[in-house]
Amino acid sequence: MKNNYLFSIIIFLVLQFSYGQTVTVLEADTKTPILGVSLYNNSKTKTLVTDINGQAPLDRFKNNETIIFKDFLYQKLALTKLQIAQFNDTIYLIPKVEGLKQIVISASKFEQNKREIPQTIVSLSANDIVFSNPQTSADLLENTGNIYVQKSQLGGGSPMIRGFSTNRLLITVDGVRMNNAIFRGGNLQNVISIDPLAIHNTEVTLGAGSVVYGSDAIGGVMSFYTKKPQLSYKDKMYFSANAMTRFASASHEKTGHVDFNLGYNKWAFLTSISYTDFEDLRMGSHGPDDYLRLEYVEQQNGEDVVVENPNPKIQNPTGYNQINLMQKVRYEPSDNLDFDLGLYYSSTSDYSRYDRLLRYRDDTLRSAEWSYGPQQWFMGNFQLTKLSSSSSFYNKIQTTLAYQNFKESRRDRDFQSVLRNVNEENVDAISLNVDFEKRFNSKISLFYGAEYLYNLVGSVGEEQNIETQNSVAAVTRYPDGSTWQSFAAYTSLKYKPNSKFIFQSGLRYNQVISESDFTANNEFLNLPFNEAKVNTGALTGTAGFTWSPSDMIQWKLNASTAFRAPNIDDIGKVFDSEPGAVVVPNKDLKAEYAYSGELGLKLNFDDKVVIDLATYYTFLDNALIRRDYELNGETEIMYNGELSTVQAMQNASKAWIYGFEVAMDVNFSKHLQLRTQYNIIGGTEDNEGVEEPTRHVAPNFGKTHLKFKKNKLLIDGFLVYNSKFTNSQLAPSETEKDYIYAKDSNGNPYVPSWYTLNLRTQYKYNDNWTLTASLENITDQRYRPYSSGITAAGRNFILALKYTLL
Repeated sequence: MKNNYLFSIIIFLVLQFSYGQTVTVLEADTKTPILGVSLYNNSKTKTLVTDINGQAPLDRFKNNETIIFKDFLYQKLALTKLQIAQFNDTIYLIPKVEGLKQIVISASKFEQNKREIPQTIVSLSANDIVFSNPQTSADLLENTGNIYVQKSQLGGGSPMIRGFSTNRLLITVDGVRMNNAIFRGGNLQNVISIDPLAIHNTEVTLGAGSVVYGSDAIGGVMSFYTKKPQLSYKDKMYFSANAMTRFASASHEKTGHVDFNLGYNKWAFLTSISYTDFEDLRMGSHGPDDYLRLEYVEQQNGEDVVVENPNPKIQNPTGYNQINLMQKVRYEPSDNLDFDLGLYYSSTSDYSRYDRLLRYRDDTLRSAEWSYGPQQWFMGNFQLTKLSSSSSFYNKIQTTLAYQNFKESRRDRDFQSVLRNVNEENVDAISLNVDFEKRFNSKISLFYGAEYLYNLVGSVGEEQNIETQNSVAAVTRYPDGSTWQSFAAYTSLKYKPNSKFIFQSGLRYNQVISESDFTANNEFLNLPFNEAKVNTGALTGTAGFTWSPSDMIQWKLNASTAFRAPNIDDIGKVFDSEPGAVVVPNKDLKAEYAYSGELGLKLNFDDKVVIDLATYYTFLDNALIRRDYELNGETEIMYNGELSTVQAMQNASKAWIYGFEVAMDVNFSKHLQLRTQYNIIGGTEDNEGVEEPTRHVAPNFGKTHLKFKKNKLLIDGFLVYNSKFTNSQLAPSETEKDYIYAKDSNGNPYVPSWYTLNLRTQYKYNDNWTLTASLENITDQRYRPYSSGITAAGRNFILALKYTLL
């Protein structure tokens, strides 16, 4: 009887190995599933590939039969079926040096090999993000080495890519467009609403992306992909968690983060919470005295007074705090069907717009207060993904329905004035995307889809008396109740006749409709119209190829068009753009178009030395730009008690942007690596027949990293550097903001060159504990990045401790 019982157990285990065993293939570093790994036996008579969850059934293989796991991005692995069972049916593949960061989604919204895409895409993996330990998502982007970041205040971060910025760049989160109808041409802080501690990976397309993403994607697309809930694929629950705490000395930053995953057979839940508190930022000791904060305004006994700053290196006031929440739910009823729900919330405290607090009127500080109210963002994102091997129309379909709500406000009051100007904005945004992928054979793939966007803008303006606490209605920043809609369809073809040549092209048609009613604001402005309507269409296209004549050489060539349709910010905004100037609405606007070309060359010398070169050129036609304007025949009007020059957005310019990028990786050994990146950018724009520097062309900048990694230790010593901008290289709109710049020998504003020397280390004590320590700006340089209103951090010690439970 006992022998029969043991025999039954053995038979049961054999049957489990033979008929019920499923392997899960994960990346060794990130523990994420790997799609498309080939599994086969030595004779290659049995073959299959892993699915989107990194899984494949092993029914066809015998217990002692060797199974080979192979993918061009990872080191090959061979195990028997019984050995796989000893690892709980989970194996980990190690990325090759050249294979790192080679799978991207943003180019077509579906997984592709980055080597086959004719555009330049830079990416940051989960490991990169954990090691760089960014304080905000703006800092995360800056770590790519290709993106320049402007800051008007500590709670800020406006990316510049290839000479473009703000509403000429597109931001997406988990495939959902973040740009809304009031994204402005001035510097934007929306990217800081994205929690860097909840991001799994980031992809940045350098250059136009309008075929896939529509309006605004002129200079680039920043795609953020947050962490995804993991299922157990068993009856037993899979639980994992991360907790992290961080301190930074320059701003006395205190950050806490926790996330945890509950995974079941078909359901999974992921919760993420982050909270950060920043105090006033300290600048460095060695640099221009122009940046010092010598005095500031505070209220004493109900009266504004100018007080001396006891420590001029402390930028008072710049501190703020922020909370980020994310909840995700995943349901996978079958291998070919996936439902994902994501809920995201971010809110800051009030935070001062520091650059506006630096302005003087005569010899006295102009503003007693100038702050942004809480910047709040909420998104609900529902996504359905379905795979099919039999459909004539698609192999994969992805449907995304999202709702977003944006809230922001502004409060400013002049020195010793009892009147405070308050503007509050609210945007409701709905988006629906349906995207398809169809692979006809190994040579031809088709991507296509449709998109609908709807934005509703709410705007309130009032003037508050801080003594009487009475409020009266005032002109709103935007016409309340404005709407902005977009309808679009696109298609993209990928043709790969052989392993050396890939051709991709695409077309998109977009129709944009917006409506604004100025009746309420005309009580204050007396515009010659009461409404503005824009109904404009745009056809954009792209074509390019990659050619790899050998393992050492790869060429990329791409040409594209892109556009940006006027939004509510262009058509209907009213605000003081600079001291003594006011921007008023203009209903006669058209879309601006960009025509771009890019040539890239990659040289790979046996994975020991890899050199990436790229050059690009963009012509921007019908450029929307702020210019002097007449209102009812008048060039000046009274605004907020000041006689101000009238300005408006107009299709009044053309711009030419060009640049060169070079990156080099030197792998001295598997432990020691050198990476350097340098960006050269130039550009001019036409101003009534006169060529002038363009505003968002940054100085030449770069980074050089020397990394050492062995066992549990990772060390990165790196240098960040930025070239000089003379006064003649500054755009006219920048020279007018001389209060944020250093002064040259002639007393004119300019940008000095600067560098920082930095050291970052990470020690992984075991699978649970990881310590990251950084010393940034070791030589305590005092510098202010181009166009920024706040001076960067001085010497900054950052310490982070992370605990992981698997």
